[in-house]
This record gives sequence, structure tokens and C-alpha cells, in this order.
Amino acid sequence: MGYQFMRQKPIEKYIVDFYCSKLKFVIEVDGNSHNEKAEEDSKRQKEIEKLGIIFLRLDDKLIKTRIHHIVRVIEDFIEELEKELLIQTTP
Repeated sequence: MGYQFMRQKPIEKYIVDFYCSKLKFVIEVDGNSHNEKAEEDSKRQKEIEKLGIIFLRLDDKLIKTRIHHIVRVIEDFIEELEKELLIQTTP
């Protein structure tokens, strides 16, 4: 779709999995290690969202087993972001 994503991008005191600065959009990949860190992840996400950044969380098992579905989910999410950005920038 023409967007560039940075991998392991530092934002404030955190590092996110993937970040698109043009859309202010983070993709986080959650695996088993996140099960014990749900509260910490939630706090971290809320702090980053205060910067106007939008999150999409994806399960690593789905990425490994249904990548075509995941690509479509990301594309749909980006299309919605594009619509929101167009609405926000239109006078």
C-alpha cells in the first residue's frame, strides 16, 4: 500500500514491533510471553496512545498460520486509518 514501517522502533521509553510514522500506526505482535505481561502491555500502550498513535495487536500464532488473513486485516485497518485521516484533514 506504499507505507514504510520501521521495525523495533523506539517511541518514548518503549520499543514497538512495527511503526508507520505517516499513519502514526503501531503493529504489535503478541506471543506467549505477553500472557504474563498483559497489565504492563496495557499501560505501555495507553502511554503511547497519548501521543496520538494507534495500535493494532496481532497474535503471533495467527501470523504463522494465517498470514494471508493477517495481511488483509492490516490492509483493512490501514484503509480505515486513511479514511479517518482524510476526514481530519478536510476543512
